[in-house]
Amino acid sequence: MATPIGNRADITLRALHVLARVDVVACEDTRVTAQLLAYYGLGKPLLALHAHNENEAAARVVALLAQGQAVAFVSDAGTPGVSDPGARLVAAAVAAGHRVLPLPGASSVLAALCAAGDVNAQGFVFHGFLPAKGAARASALQELLADPRTQVVFEAPHRIAALLQGLAAGAPARTLTLARELTKQFEEIATLPAAQASAWLAAEPRRARGEFVLVLHAGTRRADAAPAEDGGVADDAAALPAAARHCLAVLQRELPLRQAVALAGEISGAPRNALYRHALQRSADDA
Repeated sequence: MATPIGNRADITLRALHVLARVDVVACEDTRVTAQLLAYYGLGKPLLALHAHNENEAAARVVALLAQGQAVAFVSDAGTPGVSDPGARLVAAAVAAGHRVLPLPGASSVLAALCAAGDVNAQGFVFHGFLPAKGAARASALQELLADPRTQVVFEAPHRIAALLQGLAAGAPARTLTLARELTKQFEEIATLPAAQASAWLAAEPRRARGEFVLVLHAGTRRADAAPAEDGGVADDAAALPAAARHCLAVLQRELPLRQAVALAGEISGAPRNALYRHALQRSADDA
């Protein structure tokens, strides 16, 4: 069942009713759930079920269900199974012939999309958290930028600045909605061109603290990301002078990507966006 993502008032009457009636509550973090239940005057046996023990804990839940006990599962915040544990538990329960009842409620994805006002007939793509670093992250970012549909991404505070720089370099004119600390005391929602996002973040130091949901609004498919005749992806970075590509490669060996691209552009005169996409493509090819 879904639990509040910040504001404790964002819990449904049905969820409270079910939590009061079940025999056991399986949860991502027993400390977090104990506080939530205590806030509503509820006390239940808790069973830890998280990313590191989901298979074993799911087997315990299935055994409890086989004994006729009713079990609820909650993650720390939001809807289980959406960038949180829960999917393997549900699969195990269904495979054992037990009924699974979803209890909808708070969702940071849907809250951010509502605030962005950008879902259209094309729908949206939910990425969760991008890979943390390296070629996998570069490849995921390139894929995201090439897709004209609305994109939804989670990001942690220590990586938000780098992500905003990447979005600005790859799609500066595309609209971006930044939803920070949704439903919490310091909630902020801003919609602006991706090129301005880094300045928005830097304008207030506390903005770098807290969880983010980013909505990259729908755009047109970029010419440099259009399908090529062989079914691949055409890249305008292929038109970069050899000297610019070589300069970038040398700088990348010693500097973070953003600095390497900025210096390579200044030295060679090549467009920074093209240099950035070339660097992402090289990282993906090397993976």
